[in-house]
Amino acid sequence: MNIEEQFNLIAEEYDANRKKFIPCFEDFYKGTTDFISANIRKPARVLDLGAGTGLLTRFWYEKFPDAEYLLVDIAEEMLSVARKRFSGTDNVSFRLMDYIKEFPTGNSDLIISALSVHHLENPEKSELFAKIYDMLPEGGAFVNYDQFRAGEPLMDEWFDSYWESRLPESGLDKHDIGLWKERRKLDRECSAEEQAEMLRKCGYKIVKCVYSCQKFSVIIAIK
Repeated sequence: MNIEEQFNLIAEEYDANRKKFIPCFEDFYKGTTDFISANIRKPARVLDLGAGTGLLTRFWYEKFPDAEYLLVDIAEEMLSVARKRFSGTDNVSFRLMDYIKEFPTGNSDLIISALSVHHLENPEKSELFAKIYDMLPEGGAFVNYDQFRAGEPLMDEWFDSYWESRLPESGLDKHDIGLWKERRKLDRECSAEEQAEMLRKCGYKIVKCVYSCQKFSVIIAIK
């Protein structure tokens, strides 16, 4: 089963399960968004890559409700949930697209992504970061909320085994955990340090991991 099929399968349950799959959910999504949004310049246009149900965009929309938002995702069912979430708004648009094969046109002041880039092989990540760099204006920012390897074999073991061991206590049932294990087969994680180096090679002036909790980190890159 490919990525599109996997995420179409779980679209309706996706938001409810995010907090169960991500122990640091509030800090990862909300706390980090609060911190970054308080420091960057107000964006006019925001692009969300791998937007899914619009969960990440929701947090940014609360900060900048007047910006234009474009949500891009490969899974139609996920975007269907996002459309319901932003029903009645006229500044949020949606595009069914595999952003690796076809990249959105037009400039964006802010490009965000959550739990999507780790599905790409490292050369694809580097290619994506270069495309994002070209799309951003000077001072524009890319923020990637994602899951990562520790970058050291023993610590990788610790991170993965501890994460998996806590899932049954989170309220997830065996079916949900089984689907998660299937999705994990699609993961192509790198370490946060490796990703930061990829971004620096693209020319970003500032690259910083501003949040990290075991598997989950948030990296900002400013052009």
